Amino acid sequence: MRGAYTAGCLSWLLDQNIHFDSIYGISTGAVNLCAFLMKSKKYLYDFFTQYINDKRAVGIRPLLREGVLVSYDYLFDTVMVNAGFTMDPLKDCRENAKIGIYDLSEGKTSFHRVQDLDLELLKAATTLPILGRPVKKDGHEYLDGGITKMIAIEESMADGNDKHLIIATKPLDYVRKPAKKIVRCLMKHTYSQCPQIEKDYAVRHLNYHRQVDFVKELAEQGKAMYLCPSRKTNVTRISGSTEELIDLYNLAREDMEAGKEELFRFLEIQ
Repeated sequence: MRGAYTAGCLSWLLDQNIHFDSIYGISTGAVNLCAFLMKSKKYLYDFFTQYINDKRAVGIRPLLREGVLVSYDYLFDTVMVNAGFTMDPLKDCRENAKIGIYDLSEGKTSFHRVQDLDLELLKAATTLPILGRPVKKDGHEYLDGGITKMIAIEESMADGNDKHLIIATKPLDYVRKPAKKIVRCLMKHTYSQCPQIEKDYAVRHLNYHRQVDFVKELAEQGKAMYLCPSRKTNVTRISGSTEELIDLYNLAREDMEAGKEELFRFLEIQ
C-alpha cells in the first residue's frame, strides 16, 4: 500500500510531461510503472487509493475464503479487469521498461520487458511471499522481485544509464532489520521446493542497505536522486484506510512540488 506514494510522484511527473528513456519497477512499483507508461493518472490514483485496500482483497475475508492474507487473484483478476486494466497498450511501448520478478524455480530475480508481460506476470511481480500464492505460469512459479532486488539500480546501470531517479516508499535513513526467525522458518516450510528463497531472505536486509549505500554514492556524484516521503504516515505494507492512502498520495505530490527546482536541475530541464 505504500506504493500510493510512488503513484503520487508519478502523477506529478505526468502533469509536468516528464518521461524517461528507461524505467524499472519492483513490487507494486511494477503496477505504477505500467500506469505511468499508459499516462493514466486514473489508474495511479484508483489502484492505490481505492482498489488496493478492498476488504475482499486484504484481510480476514481472503484469509477465510482462500487461506491467504492478500488475494492478488481478486485484486488483479476481478478488480483490475472490471476497471478495464489491460497490458495491451504496452505491447508497442518504445521505452526500455522492465519489471523485476522472482522465479521460485530458479531462485533468483530477473527483469522482463513490459512488452512481453501479461496481467498474470504483473500480478506475480507484486505478490509478496507468505501473504499471497505464487503465480504459476509455463511450468514456473513467480513472486515479488523485491525478495532480492529492492532497488533496480544494478539493472539500470547494466543498461547503460548514467543518471538515476529513484522513487522509494521509505525514508533514506530507514533501517531494514534482519528477517525474523519465524519468517525464515515459514519461508523454508512454505517453499520447500525452493530452498534459495529462505537464504535470500536471510540476507535481504544486507542487500537493501548495500543498494541504498550505492545510491548515496551515486547521489554524491550527481548521478542519482532519491525521492521518498518527507514525513511518516500510518500506511503500512498491507494496511491503510482510504483517507490515509489519499493522504500519502497527496504527500507525494506536495513533496514533488516542494523539490521541483532541485529535480529540474537534476533532470536538466529548463
